[in-house]
Amino acid sequence: MFPENYFIYIQLILFYFITPGPPRVVIVSNTINHGLRKSVWTAFGDISANFVQASLVTFVIGSMLIDNPKIFTYLKWAGIIYLIYLSYETYVQKIKKVDTENKVIKSNLAMYRDGFIVAGLSPKALVFFGTIFVTFINFNENVISQFLILICTWMSLDFLSLMMYGLAARKIAAWLKNNPRILNTISACVLLIIAVYVALTENY
Repeated sequence: MFPENYFIYIQLILFYFITPGPPRVVIVSNTINHGLRKSVWTAFGDISANFVQASLVTFVIGSMLIDNPKIFTYLKWAGIIYLIYLSYETYVQKIKKVDTENKVIKSNLAMYRDGFIVAGLSPKALVFFGTIFVTFINFNENVISQFLILICTWMSLDFLSLMMYGLAARKIAAWLKNNPRILNTISACVLLIIAVYVALTENY
């Protein structure tokens, strides 16, 4: 069965993806420091985490998450801590690149991990899946087919939006390629600013 109000769903998630958030900042940072090709793995990590979140909310723990808002708070602070860690890691890479002239390249697994953890610890995504995503599913019909259509649409559009951020970041990286100190300092500062912003503004 096809999901109800599918085109409204597409409009909602497109608006969601346009809004900058931690996953977008991370892929921009990774693209600037490691290149767009490596950052594809960050995008894969992001959409993998979203698939897990949507599956858990739809089939396992949706009602528990809604009834226990403190869970979102715990995830929020775990995500903030990881963003701060990524900010520090990016800043340290700057020292290694400039002082030892040894380029530090993350493995594909590490890039995937960044995307998965940041997206997986995002309360914003869990709130969306728990309160909006499930409203487009008619639980009296074939739930699995509806779920697959909705989540595949999400993952496809999310991946494309992340690549658009990555392409924009690649142009910035090309512009600043002769200034590694500036590149990594900007990346680290933006990650830190996003962490502070989430800490001060997002309440669940």
